[in-house]
Amino acid sequence: MSFCYEKYKSAIFSETIEKKFESIALEAFNYQFNNNPVYRQFCNLLNIKSQNIDTINKIPFLPVEFFKTHKVISGENNVEIIFTSSSTTGAEPSRHYITDLSIYTESFFRSFRIFYGDPEKYRILGLLPAYLERKGSSLVYMVNELINRSQNKSSGFFLNDLISLENTIKELEKNDQKYILIGVSFALLDFAECSDIIIKNGIIMETGGMKGRRKEITREELHSVLKNSFRVNNIHSEYGMTELLSQAYSKGNGIFRCPPWMKVLTREVEDPLNVKATGNGGINIIDLANINSCCFIAISDLGSVYPDGSFYISGRFDNSDIRGCNLMASQYQ
Repeated sequence: MSFCYEKYKSAIFSETIEKKFESIALEAFNYQFNNNPVYRQFCNLLNIKSQNIDTINKIPFLPVEFFKTHKVISGENNVEIIFTSSSTTGAEPSRHYITDLSIYTESFFRSFRIFYGDPEKYRILGLLPAYLERKGSSLVYMVNELINRSQNKSSGFFLNDLISLENTIKELEKNDQKYILIGVSFALLDFAECSDIIIKNGIIMETGGMKGRRKEITREELHSVLKNSFRVNNIHSEYGMTELLSQAYSKGNGIFRCPPWMKVLTREVEDPLNVKATGNGGINIIDLANINSCCFIAISDLGSVYPDGSFYISGRFDNSDIRGCNLMASQYQ
């Protein structure tokens, strides 16, 4: 059966995607096996035969490191934009070559509506200095589109202008207006230390990452500081990355939930080809919006996936812990 791109796009964002997730994921696998040279060679390295893949647990997951070393593209369409990751000095950034920007836009707008409703309901405040200071951030692109869609003059990026941000929030609180402050972890900590505000009508959403600006702390420690500073019961989180075109969200306690076209699985630490629907281990992600790159990615996070599909990130592999997936990546190069 030939692959119909427009039919596929319609299917992954349809109301029936949860019931058809596995069959569509298998369709995406077969398409990328045949149309993504990097993924195909990776599968060949593992001696994977496409005809033997009949469940999502058998699909091979491409180590996320490949986005740093290879051009991961499915199909032959022209590249519209390249999203790049932030990286420490001297490290190679990830590059995600986007051949259909509309699928990313549809993905993040639909996901936002699922978890928070229409952006027009909120003032969107972006505190993302580490991302705004470089080009190619998919997070900045998303937040900028949410700001535009909110259609409110109070929405916008604040870079390092924490005084202006504090004044804006005080004005929004005074007028009982809803808002979402989306910030990178170190910037939210900076803001918490220098501001004196009580959050009643807003949502604080962290996107993770100290970006070398502060000492790394756990998500629990970060949330504890922010909750105490802003007098809120919960801190929300966005879980996304350069290599994905979909995001998961947490509304508290670090428990993330995915939109229907995204699924998180776990893999054995010692045997990365042993993939399970639930349990503890390395994190594998199926992002069906990634049809033009790779939908099946093994990332460097450790965590737990629960029977209802929600998940928790407990940490990251360090260099001594990374075995199977990075070994396969190094063998491929």
